[in-house]
Amino acid sequence: QVQLVESGGGLVQPEGSLRLSCAASRIIFSLYIMAWYRQAPGKQRELVASITSDSTHYADSVKSRFTISRDNAKNTVYLQMNSLKPEDTAVYYCNAQHVRLRRLEYWGQGTQGTKIS
Repeated sequence: QVQLVESGGGLVQPEGSLRLSCAASRIIFSLYIMAWYRQAPGKQRELVASITSDSTHYADSVKSRFTISRDNAKNTVYLQMNSLKPEDTAVYYCNAQHVRLRRLEYWGQGTQGTKIS
């Protein structure tokens, strides 16, 4: 069974930093687009950042503050979040989608709430 296990959320003050990690198992990690989504209370889930083997994409709201990276040897994707703002408060979810077979898509359970206050 595919597993995506997130870690690293928590409480931080504005302008602080956090690093989220997502460890994947039972997938050929290099064949998947990895992404971070977030869902704030009362709002829809939104894409924060995604990464392929050779490119990254960021939501406008996090550009220049967040950095997504991956370590294919460790089957892990990271999200470095700097200059955090109260509006970044959300549950962050890890997502994996096969680069060709898009129906192969998996979600993590979400980090403990990441709160900036």
